[in-house]
Amino acid sequence: MNKSYEVEYCNLEIRFDRRQIHNLIRDLIQAGYSLYWSETEAQFLISIRTGRKLVKLRFQRIRSRYKIVGDYVIKDEKLSVLLERLINDSRGHAVVKRIKDRQIVIESIMFGEIIRLVEVSGMEHRIIYQKKTSISTEEMMQAFQSKRAEERVPVLRLEIDYELASLSEALREGRGEDAAAAKERLAALRTEMLQLEL
Repeated sequence: MNKSYEVEYCNLEIRFDRRQIHNLIRDLIQAGYSLYWSETEAQFLISIRTGRKLVKLRFQRIRSRYKIVGDYVIKDEKLSVLLERLINDSRGHAVVKRIKDRQIVIESIMFGEIIRLVEVSGMEHRIIYQKKTSISTEEMMQAFQSKRAEERVPVLRLEIDYELASLSEALREGRGEDAAAAKERLAALRTEMLQLEL
């Protein structure tokens, strides 16, 4: 194994169902890792022994699904391959920094696909790959002429008001799960509002 091997995973955004976590545990055991896991109402934790180090993968529970949280530095090549397969299979997002021979290669991954690859050596950096946007001039013209935003705005405002009222009621009545669901829907509505540039 390459002793200088090191990969850092930042801004991970990978969502799973319980079956995918069980598949990951199975794959880790088949790869020969010593591991244990624990579960609370808030999170699922997998602790993996890699040589003398212990890597703890934390999965935050969001209703019936899970989301991996935290930044990770992996110095085990086999574990790194398994984690990247997970990012790819679940169409996740991440910034992956590969450190090798005083050189860093940074991959920006969105929906399981590399969209940008940058090589950093000392003070210099060069873009090795950048995914081209697939929007044509004609599509841009159609977007500018579209009345979708104007029609969506009033409906969006009503949806936000409704979710705020639901959140307020859930908080008042101490229904934590309903409050969390309302917050998640509000975050999605906020993103849509920002995309419409309001």
